[in-house]
Amino acid sequence: MSGRARLAVCAAVATLCAAGALLPLVEPISWLIQAAVLLALVTGVGAAARRVPLAGPLIIGVQLLVGVMLLTLLFTPAEAILGLLPGPDALSEFGRLVETGVRDVGRYATPAPVTPGIRLLLIAGVLVIGLIVDALAVTYRSAAPAGLPLLALYSVAAGLSQGGAGWLRFLIAAAGYLLLLLAEGRDRLSQWGRVFRGDTGADRPDRAGGFAALGGPALAPVRTGHRIGALVLGIALVVPALLPSLGGGLFGTSGSGSGPGGGGGTISAVNPLVSLQDSLNQPEDREVLNYRTTATDTRDLYLRIVALDQFDGTTWKPSERTVTDVPERLPDPPGLSPAVDLTRVNTSVSTAEWYAQNWLPLPYPASKVDISGRWRFEPKGRTLVGDRGQNTHGLQYQVESLQVRPTSRQLAAAPAPPADLLREYTKVPRSLPPVVRSTALRVTRGAPTTYAKAVKLQDWFALNGGFSYNTAVRAGSGSEAIARFLRQKEGFCVHFSFSMAAMARTLGIPARVAVGFTPGTKKADGTTSVGLRDAHAWPELYFQGIGWTRFEPTPSRGSIPDYAYPDTPDTRDPGSPAAPEPSRSTAPSDGPSAAPSCGPDERRSGSGSACVSPHAESGTRLPDDGSFPWTIVAMAPAVPLVLLLPVGPLLWRRRIRAIRLAASDGDDPTAGTLAAWRELLDTAWDFGILPDESLTPRKAAARIIRLGDLQPEPAAAARRVAAAVEQVLYAPHPQPVSGLAPDVQQVRAGLRAGASRGLRIRAQLAPRSAARLRWAWSARCSALLLRCRTSRPVAAARRALAALRPGPRRA
Repeated sequence: MSGRARLAVCAAVATLCAAGALLPLVEPISWLIQAAVLLALVTGVGAAARRVPLAGPLIIGVQLLVGVMLLTLLFTPAEAILGLLPGPDALSEFGRLVETGVRDVGRYATPAPVTPGIRLLLIAGVLVIGLIVDALAVTYRSAAPAGLPLLALYSVAAGLSQGGAGWLRFLIAAAGYLLLLLAEGRDRLSQWGRVFRGDTGADRPDRAGGFAALGGPALAPVRTGHRIGALVLGIALVVPALLPSLGGGLFGTSGSGSGPGGGGGTISAVNPLVSLQDSLNQPEDREVLNYRTTATDTRDLYLRIVALDQFDGTTWKPSERTVTDVPERLPDPPGLSPAVDLTRVNTSVSTAEWYAQNWLPLPYPASKVDISGRWRFEPKGRTLVGDRGQNTHGLQYQVESLQVRPTSRQLAAAPAPPADLLREYTKVPRSLPPVVRSTALRVTRGAPTTYAKAVKLQDWFALNGGFSYNTAVRAGSGSEAIARFLRQKEGFCVHFSFSMAAMARTLGIPARVAVGFTPGTKKADGTTSVGLRDAHAWPELYFQGIGWTRFEPTPSRGSIPDYAYPDTPDTRDPGSPAAPEPSRSTAPSDGPSAAPSCGPDERRSGSGSACVSPHAESGTRLPDDGSFPWTIVAMAPAVPLVLLLPVGPLLWRRRIRAIRLAASDGDDPTAGTLAAWRELLDTAWDFGILPDESLTPRKAAARIIRLGDLQPEPAAAARRVAAAVEQVLYAPHPQPVSGLAPDVQQVRAGLRAGASRGLRIRAQLAPRSAARLRWAWSARCSALLLRCRTSRPVAAARRALAALRPGPRRA
């Protein structure tokens, strides 16, 4: 095999090694075999083209053409010409597959199924990267820059894979790149024939001499390359292990190993927001685990994964705590009094083969866990975390837990918690908007006890606060996300649990958030199945004598616990609304007023000391010189101008908006589309989003959606207008879309809904886009001055003035 052929093979192997990092993202792995076959064919075509030989650009063109034909044969043979050549129908089918693939990537959590669209994206991506690497390393004989596309492929895989791509896949990808560099070095050295090497004789250590025979010992530069590669690879592996981990375990003393955290499309204990939302939006409710239990009532058998007890204003997360070996029997839960009714429950759990994350789902509070493997126990949160790669993949374990059944009387009579616990679990960041505390005070007004306040908060979210459950709302846990949720009143379990916990903390109630699963669905064989859509988050509030107590603020999810209701019918529910206070009377007072009132035909003078008759005031004499009426007459035309000046931008903006929206429904769709786009940009400008002329319509719409915090419907309207503009400006055969005025109005309504009161008033009364009016007048004035300067009368006057000037005297 020639040097270039060997280099081409190494380039293909390096590409496949980097593509191996994509394996955890999808299943099954048959797509990689197909990508390897296509890449081998394209590599072979490139090797044959180089033997002809062809110029470099022609070699790349031939490889690209063969790659497109192979993709056509694999994905769209029915729509292709002769099953191989991509025609219009095949290109349309490719576009449809790419669109569905992008949508599937957003819909499915990892590992995602290999749908046709995802398979096309994967194979085509590997083929494109392989072609770039082959062109750089083989066609243009520069293997070092070929590491950039390989790094891009690996980085995408590592970024999308929860927990990273893993050290083994990193080693494989790095070995592929080093193999490519080694092959290039051998190819370059082979062109020199005999290669000089240092003499290793002991008598002449400072001299170099001799030549290596072609079939002799290893070349000195090759040995040096081995050493450099081994050194760099070792540094890449050792240094990250010595540095503090940015995304490893939550507990600083041991971490959670190197296994995937939150894989399988389920909940990640580090950041449950996105994976929780992904799990709830899965089109297929895959089974995560199933269990058998001795509990007669499973409504309270929530399977808890981790407790998020630290809120820094950006997100809720677990505190860093020390973990220990799992004891034979777990310690008693904190704060639990013997007076509270308890039932011991035994549960046998089996997890799915695909479900792999570092945290063990357990009923709370667990008192004994019988499980094999490397598991560690965190006492404060009473959670089990895997050590050194241990995860929940295909486990079977038994749990003994307590079903705690406090009464509402016991909760209402709970004493104050310990000072250190109260201090730790009532912390709120300074960035928390004041509306959170003020809303909590308003909702719990009149509640006599801490328990009554907790029930009022729960009922306000779940029953009578006007909230709705929607998993499509953007996830968020920061301070502004909580304030936005309280304003918009729409979200899913993350929003409800985080908001209730934050509000409880502002009231001095110790609170945290638990993440896990609802009890699941009972099956005919006596087991209970828990699926992806059972993923859930709920708040836990602490009551001395009972301990951490579950509440359920999310409407239509889970079950409200029995202790959230009163014990006896004659006891008023602390969660019921407080009795309204008697309003103050607005009847007129019978007492004397503070100042005498004027008569019906009189009004108070400017000094306020006397009442003046309008008839007497009308007899005031005018100045004798008569200048006052003439001044009024002279100023009368200026009065409307002065009054219209402040509302000029408002009136101009309304007129321009009406003209543009009318044009969007007019007879010329192209002009109407551009008018609608200009109106959308100016509307965003009015709400503080400056136009950026360097952006494409799609990028500009995405920027408006992001900065304006648009909801899904206004965001979709903005994208429709941008797509229509792209059709008009860039499509080979434009298909203009008419009737865009409702979309523009919907975007304006969305921007207005997300803006503050001051911004809405300014956008209405003093729109920023009115600057265009000033620019237009400035341009007109400049044009008028230029026209005046170049007009015939002015030119004649200038010539006459020049003639009148005394010229130089002649000798």
